[in-house]
Amino acid sequence: MDMWVDSVSLQPFSKEEWAAHHDASVKKARKKTVRLRARDSAGNPVPGAQVRIDQVRSGFPLGSAMSAEILTNPAYQRWFTSRFTVTTFENEMKWYSTERVQGREDYSVPDAMLRFAKSHGIAVRGHNIFWDQPSQQPGWVQSLPYPQLRRATARRINSVMSRYAGQVIAWDVVNENLHFSFYEGKFGGDASAAFYRKAHQMDGEALMSMNDFNTLEQPSDPNAVPGKYLGKLWQIKKFPGNSNDARMAIGLEGHFGAVPNIPYIRAALDTMSKANVPIWLTEIDVAPGPNQALHLEQVLREVYAHPAVHGIILWTAWHPQGCYVMCLTDNNFRNLPVGNVVDKLIWEWRTRSNVGVADADGYYEAELFHGDYKVTVGHPVPNSTVVQSLSVDKESGDNEYTIHV
Repeated sequence: MDMWVDSVSLQPFSKEEWAAHHDASVKKARKKTVRLRARDSAGNPVPGAQVRIDQVRSGFPLGSAMSAEILTNPAYQRWFTSRFTVTTFENEMKWYSTERVQGREDYSVPDAMLRFAKSHGIAVRGHNIFWDQPSQQPGWVQSLPYPQLRRATARRINSVMSRYAGQVIAWDVVNENLHFSFYEGKFGGDASAAFYRKAHQMDGEALMSMNDFNTLEQPSDPNAVPGKYLGKLWQIKKFPGNSNDARMAIGLEGHFGAVPNIPYIRAALDTMSKANVPIWLTEIDVAPGPNQALHLEQVLREVYAHPAVHGIILWTAWHPQGCYVMCLTDNNFRNLPVGNVVDKLIWEWRTRSNVGVADADGYYEAELFHGDYKVTVGHPVPNSTVVQSLSVDKESGDNEYTIHV
């Protein structure tokens, strides 16, 4: 087949144009203009009502991986809980952590971490049920013959999911199954798909995520290009029993080199968005370098602005001996430059306190980031005040709310 294209023109984006696209996308994907109308007890509009809107929680999930050190370190606890609304346990829920010796399960650490997260309103992603990389199996698993491995994997998925079903928002069911194939080599090409079917059956509310690396990071990795990822996702979704499209999700780790390819990130996300399932950035970090903080900011702005992205987690679990690749703080929990970037964006991506006066028809209009709000409305005549909660999200079609004062 021959294809002819006439009069093609490629024009570079300026930095200002790229930033303007971010702003427009954020406005459309992460904000909503709402109209509040103050009415009195008789249903009449209240012109001149005093209105104050305070955001109490962001609607966009932004978080960090968490290590078990948080259980015994109050400074780590204060620093973490004042910033993040979602987390992933770095290693503590993985099979090699919960069953180091065959038949001797120990969930005491992830249990404690989950209690801590829930007590602070922090959502948790389940990471992971299985890992397809041979070297990441519990030591006793690798040499099991087929029948025993079948029984061991059945026990594992039943054990971890029955314990945490309904308490996590997502599961990385089979980690990194684009690059590795331990279970496919043992059970056949549909091994991952069968695990996803079982996971759907055991936790019908959580997202079932396919988590892997280099789909955004490296256009030169043939194992993880967007087309290869979507092909694997389609294989899983079409497997009998996996037709619950609404609960599948794309997990893109995001372990970036020292100089991320920002235009490629946008192009890859555009391609991945065609799957019409939620996309999460699950393990973001940027390799050390003189411009690490700048490049982290570029990455975070790019993925936050994309409408298909539903959440971001940084792979920055703290350890006194150092983090996996990137720490946000020093050991006294003073922000490093990358930590300052995260704080700056958390501040930027929330609504400042909004104060004003209702118009002659009792209306007050405001553009708000998605999230939960406390709305305080004061009646100008009887000098009474009403406080009401308000949730602003993308899914709801409502943009007008009545406040009775």
